[in-house]
Amino acid sequence: MKIGDKVRFLSEVGGGTVRGFRGKDIALVEDEDGFEIPMLIRECVVIQTDEYNIPLKSAKPVAPEVEEEEKPITYRAPEIRGNDVLNVLLAYVPQDIKAISSTPFDAYLVNDSNYFIDYLYLASEGKEWRLRSRGTVKPNMKMHLEEFTKGDLNQMEQIAVQLLAYKDDRSFTLKPVINQVFRLDAVKFYKLHTFQPSDFFREPALVYEIAKDDELAQPMVVSPDDIKEALLQKKETDIPAKVQRKQHQVKNEIVEVDLHIHELLDDTTGMGNAEMLNYQLDVFRQTLEEYKHKKGQKIVFIHGKGDGVLRRAILDELKRKYKTYQSQDASFREYGFGATMVTIH
Repeated sequence: MKIGDKVRFLSEVGGGTVRGFRGKDIALVEDEDGFEIPMLIRECVVIQTDEYNIPLKSAKPVAPEVEEEEKPITYRAPEIRGNDVLNVLLAYVPQDIKAISSTPFDAYLVNDSNYFIDYLYLASEGKEWRLRSRGTVKPNMKMHLEEFTKGDLNQMEQIAVQLLAYKDDRSFTLKPVINQVFRLDAVKFYKLHTFQPSDFFREPALVYEIAKDDELAQPMVVSPDDIKEALLQKKETDIPAKVQRKQHQVKNEIVEVDLHIHELLDDTTGMGNAEMLNYQLDVFRQTLEEYKHKKGQKIVFIHGKGDGVLRRAILDELKRKYKTYQSQDASFREYGFGATMVTIH
């Protein structure tokens, strides 16, 4: 291996051109974005040798007036044996896993195949969609899509990824056009165990399969039953008996949702007041989304009296986004001053 060689990484997706060395074991590899990545030499495989940097065996000087004909440099995208099936993943990676309550996140599209992938990455805005990223991912590479914070999750409740696969320098088997739509669960971004080790990142990541073995991956839309189980109930296996919390209940066909932060999260360490409020409002929105087709359903949101910040935020949401829903103070006898009842219309 020498400066100018093109290499591919063995232990992760990626590669580039060798620009130098650090000691005997480290190669400095420049990727397609111009970033220099230190990588163990044993973790690199040469896929194209830079013949122009090989010293000539003969030391005979070349006459100044004689110029060698420039050789054309051709580059074929590296292919991996057995990787001609389409496998594409969408990954969300926290920038600082130790500060999960406040860290920004990076979104990546991972192309684990020998195909070029043209992609669109979109988020819904009501019944319409907004483009967040588009481009082409080279074979066996990953593409950074965007950086975002927890405050952006409200605009990312539903995600769509559209893919077109091809090879631009050789014949290939035609692959289906992929159109994957799924709901992004904002709650997961507050939980440390959501992010797991993967083959594509050094850091833990939340990974969704978009295409698997040439087919659309299993639909990732969360069903109403899943949302109800996640938001309105706590399984006994998830909470030790000594800290068992009050479960949400349905009384006289009225759904009760307790929005006190200690009822929603096991640990709020490192979360500011604004982050906790956004989390409570996410639960409020997801609950209304779950029951939006059940006309006449009554839902009591228990927010407590406190300083009234959560109550005012809920009433503001109802006024701006849920104008057709009826809202009123819940029964004082059962809830005191700390609950609002919403009727779906």
